[in-house]
Amino acid sequence: MGEGPGRVARSDGRAGAGEVGEVGGTDGVGGDEQARSATVRVFIALAPPDDAKGELAEALGPAYEAYPRMRWNRIEDWHITLAFLGELPVATVPLLRAPLADLAASRRPVELALRGGGHFDDRVLWSGIDGDLEGLHGLATEVRAVVGECGIPFEGRPLRPHLTLARARRDDPSSVLEAAAGLAGFSGRRWRAARLHLVGSDFGRGPGPIRYRDVESWPFGGA
Repeated sequence: MGEGPGRVARSDGRAGAGEVGEVGGTDGVGGDEQARSATVRVFIALAPPDDAKGELAEALGPAYEAYPRMRWNRIEDWHITLAFLGELPVATVPLLRAPLADLAASRRPVELALRGGGHFDDRVLWSGIDGDLEGLHGLATEVRAVVGECGIPFEGRPLRPHLTLARARRDDPSSVLEAAAGLAGFSGRRWRAARLHLVGSDFGRGPGPIRYRDVESWPFGGA
């Protein structure tokens, strides 16, 4: 395997019950007042299992070596977004926990696969999603309904299932196109999404790469 942007980290671990404070940066001095004013970028997602990520990372080996200037996402951060909620007050996030846990428990896992590659606007490289796409869209619809029932407004863009891999620098327009072409023949094994993840993405704001961390995750029924 080529030198990639990170190791294949486990995708099935639980987050601690107190991580909302950590995600929002509200631990320590400031207490309740800081928690009320702090925000976090939040999305709800699925994560491929380790073996599926390993397959794709191996297929990306030549691209890692050929295009080192691309901003490669860390392998442990790979995810399939179901609903992007944007910037939320940290105090709002706990409202999602119980209904999302109930939704996950009521549903069997969807069976998916990573396949091929593509790009958005010659800047964003992604891998495509195959498998039970009808089930995936149904799950996303239910997730978004839960968000609405919690009174949390968000921009409900149409679901375009994909897994974002990298972003090109503005002065390097060809790397994404070539890397996407290199993934055209990739077809990964099928896997079942074991958990529903509520993720915060405010880590690494600024010039460095974005960092993600589970606020919490819940197993699907029958997983």
